[in-house]
Amino acid sequence: MWVFGIRGKSGFSSNNTAEDVTKDIDGTGLTAIITGSTNGIGLETARILALRGVHVIMAVRNVKAGEKVKQELLQKMPDAKIDVMALDLNSQASIRKFAEQYISSSLPLNILVNNAGINAPPFALSEDGIEQQFAVNHLGPFLLTNLLWDTLKNTASETGIEGRIVNVGSALHAYGYKEGIRFDKINDEESYNPTDAYGQSKLCTMLHTLELARRLKEEGINVTANSLHPGIVATNIMKNRGAINKFMLVAGKLVFKNVQQGASTTCYVALNPNVKGVSGEYFMGNNVKSLKATNSMAKDPEMALKLWGFSLSLTQAQPKAQTD
Repeated sequence: MWVFGIRGKSGFSSNNTAEDVTKDIDGTGLTAIITGSTNGIGLETARILALRGVHVIMAVRNVKAGEKVKQELLQKMPDAKIDVMALDLNSQASIRKFAEQYISSSLPLNILVNNAGINAPPFALSEDGIEQQFAVNHLGPFLLTNLLWDTLKNTASETGIEGRIVNVGSALHAYGYKEGIRFDKINDEESYNPTDAYGQSKLCTMLHTLELARRLKEEGINVTANSLHPGIVATNIMKNRGAINKFMLVAGKLVFKNVQQGASTTCYVALNPNVKGVSGEYFMGNNVKSLKATNSMAKDPEMALKLWGFSLSLTQAQPKAQTD
C-alpha cells in the first residue's frame, strides 16, 4: 500500500486509484491514443478511459498481445470502444506508418498519452541508429506528437473540446548526466550509463512538454501539454535491471504503489475537468508538483528549444508544430 496519502489542492492524493480520479466523468465522444498499453500503467490507463466511455486506440508494438488484451477488456466492458494499432517507438518508419494510417482513418484525436518507455537497458541502438533510451523515451513521442499535431489541433477546433497531450515522465529526470542532455554524446557507448541515460531521456520528456506548451499557447491552439511522474510502481518496466526488478515486483507490492494507483495521475491529467486549461505543468500524486526542488534544467526554455531543434534533426521531419 502506498503510504503517502496527503490530499493536495485537487482533492486527491497518491493513494487514489485511476477509478477514483475519474469517477462520474463521461468521456463518451472522446478518442484517445495510448502508447504501450498492453501491460502495467498503460493497460490500466486504457481500461479506465474505456470504462469512462472514451474510444481507446491501443498503440502497441506487439499487436497479437494487444488484441488479446482488448478481448479481455471487452469481456468485462462489452460496450467499450477499443482498437489496436501497431506502433514501435524504436522505429521512426513504424511511427510514420502509424500516423499515416491514423490520419487516413479520419478518426478524431482528443487525448494523446505518450506512456510507452524502457528503463536502463544495456547500450543498444534503435532501428535508426540512435541510443535506444533516447530514441524510445523521447524521440518516438516527439515524432509521434508532431505527426499528429494537425489531427489534435483540428479535433479541438471542430469540437470545441480541449485536446490534451499527456507525457509520462519520471522523477528521475533530475538524476541523469550532470550536463543534462549530452547533445554531442548521445551515441557514445564508452561513457554510456544505463541509469543516467534513463534520467536524460526523462529530462527530455520534461523539456519536450515545456516547449510543446509554449508552442500551443503561441499558436492559440486549444490543446494542453503536461508531464507527470506516476510514482514508484511495481511493474515490469525495470525488467532490464535484474535483482532490482525482482525486488520491485515482490517487496514493491508492499511498499510501492499498485498499478491502479500508478495510473491515477495519467488518468487524472488526461480526463479530469480540474486540469482544463492547465498546460506546461508537472504532476505527481494527482496534483501539480513544483519543480523548485528538482532539476532546474527541466524548466530551462533555452535548453527546451535546443532539444526541439536537435530532435527535428534526428527525425528529419518538418512538422506543423514548428513555428521558428
